[in-house]
Amino acid sequence: MKIIIIALGLLFSIASCNSFNNAPNVDNININISTERFEKHLFDTNTNSLVKYLVQIQRTNPAFTNNFIENILGISPDISPDSTATIVNEFIKSYRSVYDSTEIKFNNFSTYEKEIKHALQYVKYYFPAYKIPEKIITYIGPADGYGDVLSPEGFLIGLQHHLGKNYPLYKTQMVEQFYPSYISRRFEPDYIVINCIKNIINDLYPEKNEDKSLVNQMIEKGKRLYLLQKLLPEIDEYMLIGYTMDQINDCNKHEAAIWDLFVKNNLLQTTDKSIIKNYVEEGPKTQELGDGAPGNIGSYAGWQIVKKYVQKNNDLTPQKLMAIDAEIIFEQAKYKP
Repeated sequence: MKIIIIALGLLFSIASCNSFNNAPNVDNININISTERFEKHLFDTNTNSLVKYLVQIQRTNPAFTNNFIENILGISPDISPDSTATIVNEFIKSYRSVYDSTEIKFNNFSTYEKEIKHALQYVKYYFPAYKIPEKIITYIGPADGYGDVLSPEGFLIGLQHHLGKNYPLYKTQMVEQFYPSYISRRFEPDYIVINCIKNIINDLYPEKNEDKSLVNQMIEKGKRLYLLQKLLPEIDEYMLIGYTMDQINDCNKHEAAIWDLFVKNNLLQTTDKSIIKNYVEEGPKTQELGDGAPGNIGSYAGWQIVKKYVQKNNDLTPQKLMAIDAEIIFEQAKYKP
């Protein structure tokens, strides 16, 4: 397919403010949540008592302990407790400096617990029947592995992914193979609450876009971004979509040119997965729009379509919006930036 290239002269301007100033007052909604610092106990355990400790926590918290050992560390459940302890001890040794860094940055986790609790008040406001997680478990795992996860035990927060975008470990070949810089630049503490609420949305609305057209998938992504903004109304848009401040400002300036990319190249109704992934998945850039244009540009455009639709239907609840077929939103929004 021949792609019409629309060059964008990337301009930078002052950050846009969050438009959700009409957020509801949720201060009186009660949320019970506590934080368990798993990494502190693990890294402070004496090597000689590690086997005993692992056996103990498998009794007191078997679900998370098995999750950590088998899924996060990748240790087979079939090996002996002594062998498991040996592997865990090697991990502790190799990640001691990471633990020391998290002790400095996250010695007091109360700020992040408060942010998560406040976000959960919005979740409870909009989705009163949803079972709210009651625990946050912080841990340290391999930097090239899992990060923040929602599990039956609660929010699992991989602190190894929140030490700041310039943390040296993120620049190593091992980590960059799995998390290139356009992803690891979001390995900041401020993304903890965003990741938690993204996981809530994924739990509420598992993605099912395998055979849908590009425009359908764009709008489904846009619905999720709109919902994320409803649940995190104080957080700037650029962080919600994972852009830099300059990137979101530039996209807002060149919204019409972004839309033209899809319209003039007849991309909206394509179901070709190899094409679709270029526009609704993570990427370093959108090549047709210039080196400075961010990836995932289709999700940005879908977000704008959803906003346009909501403006015309301002009585919509998040539940109603999420239930509306993407094609209906596309047809009725009559989006034309």
